[in-house]
Amino acid sequence: MQHSTARYLIFFQYAGTKYSGVMKTPADQAVEGVENHLESAVRKLKPVNEVSVSISSRTDTGVHALCNSAHVDIQRRADKPPLLEQTLVDALNFHLKAEPIRITRAYRVQSDFHARYQAISRTYVYRFALGLRHHTEMPVTERDLCWALRDTRLNIDAMQEASALLIGTHDFSTFRALNSETPFKNPVKTLESARLEPGVSFSQRHFHRDIQFWELTFKSRSFLYRQVRRMTGALVAVGQGRLSVSQIQELLKARDSLAFPNNLTAPAHGLFLTNVQYRETGKNWHYTYIMFGQPHYSFFM
Repeated sequence: MQHSTARYLIFFQYAGTKYSGVMKTPADQAVEGVENHLESAVRKLKPVNEVSVSISSRTDTGVHALCNSAHVDIQRRADKPPLLEQTLVDALNFHLKAEPIRITRAYRVQSDFHARYQAISRTYVYRFALGLRHHTEMPVTERDLCWALRDTRLNIDAMQEASALLIGTHDFSTFRALNSETPFKNPVKTLESARLEPGVSFSQRHFHRDIQFWELTFKSRSFLYRQVRRMTGALVAVGQGRLSVSQIQELLKARDSLAFPNNLTAPAHGLFLTNVQYRETGKNWHYTYIMFGQPHYSFFM
């Protein structure tokens, strides 16, 4: 008996606080990954095939995403046609309703499409706030979503000068943390942009306390393990006067993970994956650009 098989590219978002990260964890591990819940939701659709969700962009414990992506094959019985894209979104969200995970879009793609390898860029935003004596002073709407700093001001000019040094193609070995994949990962990456801008928060209009929000945005085709959090921690240290601009250059030149100063990595909870970008992903779907979880599409006509 023949079965109807379709591959879908799905975009999803999640609050990462309660998860071990986005990647699947073993059944005997107490804290699950986002992928565990995605695969569970797909299985509840009763596909014929074994379910395997292929994530495009890994995020660590406590890191959030407004836009991550993955592909999944869904094989239905011969008497059932492939699921419509919006039907798939609605069905998965029904089964995910108890979790802080939401499917935002789904698109049927060619059978050889790969969510990870065909992504042409990823964008991360790191959020931090100034003027908080303790993290408990953070508005409840920002709990676990922003790094609380005691500083009332930072040297923004120095931070911008230092961030400019990171742009371009470099060996980012110093800015990666070591893990089991380190020997197999090329440390040379091209950072397309690194910019510092004032941030915004819902609480600013309604919470009567002088809290300044800032955002660091980084864009590259791919990143090394904890690279964004290390770059953020180093740039904030420049703003605080704990590191100089020239020391950022020295860290880059060192090309040694162990040269990175201790206790300088920014915490996970301020980091968001906000954009996964693709090009030429199918017969009719020519170009996709995802920004802050809101897709914009161009089609061949």
